[in-house]
Formats: sequence, structure tokens, C-alpha cells
Amino acid sequence: MSNSSSITHFLLLPFPGTRQLQLLHFCLFLATYLAALLGNSLIITTIAWDHHLHTPMYFFLLNLSLIDLGTISTTVPKSMANFLWDTRAISYAGCVSQLFFFSSFLSAEFSLLTIMAYDRYVAICRPLHYETLLGSRACAQLAAAAWASAVLYVLLHTANTFSLPLCQGNAVHQFFCEIPPVLKLSCSTTYLREAGLVVVSACLVFVCFVFIVVSYVQIFRAVLRMPSEQGRHKAFATCLPHLAVLSLFISTVIFAYLKPPSISSPALDVLVAVLYSVVPPAVNPLIYSLRNQELKAALSKLLTGCLQKQ
Repeated sequence: MSNSSSITHFLLLPFPGTRQLQLLHFCLFLATYLAALLGNSLIITTIAWDHHLHTPMYFFLLNLSLIDLGTISTTVPKSMANFLWDTRAISYAGCVSQLFFFSSFLSAEFSLLTIMAYDRYVAICRPLHYETLLGSRACAQLAAAAWASAVLYVLLHTANTFSLPLCQGNAVHQFFCEIPPVLKLSCSTTYLREAGLVVVSACLVFVCFVFIVVSYVQIFRAVLRMPSEQGRHKAFATCLPHLAVLSLFISTVIFAYLKPPSISSPALDVLVAVLYSVVPPAVNPLIYSLRNQELKAALSKLLTGCLQKQ
């Protein structure tokens, strides 16, 4: 038995298998991490470089890419180091930092996806007021609100989590530190603060989800009323990447946190965690660039210009 004051490090959940399988996991994580770095960096650079992409939709996409870079950089490098050195240890401060930053990026992503739904609603349902409602100042304020609210919310969660006495050992049943596995190490019977935070969190998530659903109901109604088939196709095309990213994010997070305990196992928990912490940051740039002709054209011009300079 130990308490939180005597814990100097935590033990993360290792990936099962032989040493060769661990090295294979290292290679897969490295490839995914490099793909996420390349894809998101290209989107950020392209949007910042091409003034034609200085619009609210691409401004929020740039912020989404920054969040994806932060999300995957918080967990994957430490996991790769553990694979390589065949260790499970993470320092107490490292676990606190990893939990705080990962949860902050995850919360900021959901807030930003909600704002992006509002952006699509205004662009399609109220196009004449688009520049008024989503001017540069309004966009900056919305993005700042998403980041600030996520940091404040997670700061409360992190402070509460590590203020509880941790007397169930130091083995975190996940390959990175996040709130639920760390809370399982607590033997405290005082869960009132955490229960209050969970209720507030559930209410905020529900409000955001309802807002997204209502926005898309209005969007689909407006699109179906368009007389031109080409106009309907173009409007749907601007919404599909956001819907795909949103569906991937919500489905993986819901399954991870709300799956029945009867089907829970260490291997499944690790797999699900990979699906919502590693896969989306690598896949999101691909989703947004596949059907976006403006982004592809700007990226092509950027790469062509770089090659010509060489």
C-alpha cells in the first residue's frame, strides 16, 4: 500500500507480446506519428502561406491541426521511448503533465468541432451575414474560448484527481496517463468533487452535442431547399469532412468511456485508446484534404514553389 505523497513514478500498461512485437509496435507508432506530423504540418503551413485560405473555415481547421499535433505528441513519443527501452515507468510529474495536456487537447478538439459546426451553419443557412457573424475578431475570440475553457476545465479535473490519496499502487492500466485509470488508484471514499465535475462535464458535452445536431438539421434543410443540384453538392462537400472527423472523434471516445465493463480487458482498453488518441490526429489531415479542392490546389502550389527554389 502507498499513498500519493510517496509515489515517485507510475507504471504504464505495456503492449502485450514478445520483444519483437514491442519493436513492431514501435515502428507502427513511429510511422503513424510521422504521418500525423507531416499531414498536420502541411495543413498549417499551407493555410498560413496562402492568403486565399484566410477564411473562418480554414482558420478553425488550422487550430484543429494544432490540437491534433498536440494530442499525438503528448502520448506517442513517451510510448515509443518505453517500447525502445523496454520500460513502463513514467515520472509522477510526467504523468500529471501527460494527463493535463492530453485531456486539454481532447476537450479543446470537441469545443472546436462544435464551433466548426456553427461555421458551416452560418455559411450555408445565413451566407449574407457570414462575414458579420464570423469576422476575424469573432473567429479569434471563439478559438480562444475553446482553448481557454478546455484548459480551465482540465485544470480542475487534474487538480482534483491528484489531490485524492492514491493507495492502490502505481500501475496505470493504460499506455498513457489519463483521468479514469489514475482515479482507479484512489482509495478515497470522497468522490463528491469528482462526481460534481463529471455531472458538469456531461451537461456541457450534451449541450454541445445538441447544438451540433440542431445545426446540421438546419443545414440539411437549407441544402435540400436549394434549386441547383450543383449548389447542393458543393454545400454537402464542405460539410462532409467535418462530419467525418466529428463522427470518428465521438464514436471512439464514446466507446472508450461508455463501453460495458463486461467486455473490458487490458488488450481491448489499449486498442480503443489507440483508436481515439493516435488514429484521429493521423487521419484528420487526410479526411480534410481528400475532397477539398482549394486546399489541394494551395498545397500543390506550395510544394511546387518549394521544389522550384531547390
